[in-house]
Amino acid sequence: MSKEAIFEAAKQSIIDSDEDQALETLKEAEAQGIDMVELLSEGFSAGMKELGDLFGSGEIFLPELIFATEVMKKVTSEIESKMEFGDIQSKGVMVIGTVEGDVHDIGKGIVASLIKTNGVTVHDLGREVPAQVFVDKVKELNADFLGSSALLTTTMTEQKKIEELLEKEGLKGKVKTMVGGAPVTQRWADRIGADAYCEDAAESVQVILEWIKAL
Repeated sequence: MSKEAIFEAAKQSIIDSDEDQALETLKEAEAQGIDMVELLSEGFSAGMKELGDLFGSGEIFLPELIFATEVMKKVTSEIESKMEFGDIQSKGVMVIGTVEGDVHDIGKGIVASLIKTNGVTVHDLGREVPAQVFVDKVKELNADFLGSSALLTTTMTEQKKIEELLEKEGLKGKVKTMVGGAPVTQRWADRIGADAYCEDAAESVQVILEWIKAL
């Protein structure tokens, strides 16, 4: 199998929510010495992005997205177990989570994994995380980056609360903030004072890498 064919098989395994195919492709890629980060980014994550687009346009429904996410989580954890993160010089510290009132963590977990594979130490706070917990964790870890995800219009205001608390505690400018989630837009990010809006995992990584260069 060519490298391109492996990437395509990886992508398709996520679209089909086929865990056996995903793990088989991972094994094949490993046998050929393909870079695991590249496989995650160009293969599996590409499948997740396509599903996200299909979900956004109403062509697939939430259960299909959830099944695919479970496969993605399995694959990501397999890849992480094969990578020696301890050998990678940390390029920064990130705190990430889904805001209070929101139980969705479909995209956030993928963002966290992908950023981690790019050498950033990631602390994933999980879901339904109060704004104050984000800020306390940033202080505790002296974090460089903070990412918050909101999948419901009703929980977006929590992202605003995070920005206000950072301002109040003198952390604005010391930590770079990114916001994401289905209802979130660049306009919202500008309005609340977040440093970046990211549409998907790939864009989140690009933004983080740009910020690392500036550290």
